[in-house]
Amino acid sequence: MPKHIDPSEVSIIYDSECPVCTAYSCSVEVGDNRAKPRLISARSDHDEVSAALAAGLDLDEGMVVLYKGERYHGAEAMHILALAAPARGVFGHLNRLLFGSQAIAKFLYPAMRAGRNLLLWLLGKKKIAASGQKQKNTASARTD
Repeated sequence: MPKHIDPSEVSIIYDSECPVCTAYSCSVEVGDNRAKPRLISARSDHDEVSAALAAGLDLDEGMVVLYKGERYHGAEAMHILALAAPARGVFGHLNRLLFGSQAIAKFLYPAMRAGRNLLLWLLGKKKIAASGQKQKNTASARTD
């Protein structure tokens, strides 16, 4: 991902029921001007959610970053965001340290996903697929 990117070209599909996912997604900045990407709840009926599901991405397995028509999922999404984010401030440096390396991102992401699943369970929240969102979006994607 180029260093000088237009933040309006970056979107994140994230689980809005997960407090950690929401905090991370709301904290991410992209580009030199530290702009915020567009945030899309994975539990919404947004067209990009339907498209991600139609492309076979499991939103319970990872967030999705959209950039210039490409979809990056899970650890790859975190890696792309780390590369796009300025390495300034504590969050920027930590993000770059943990996810700037694709190998480290791939190693850490399963533990983060397990933590998300545990947190949802502790909070009494359903996973995205269990909430009926996946089936609804997949069905509507097939009828278009």
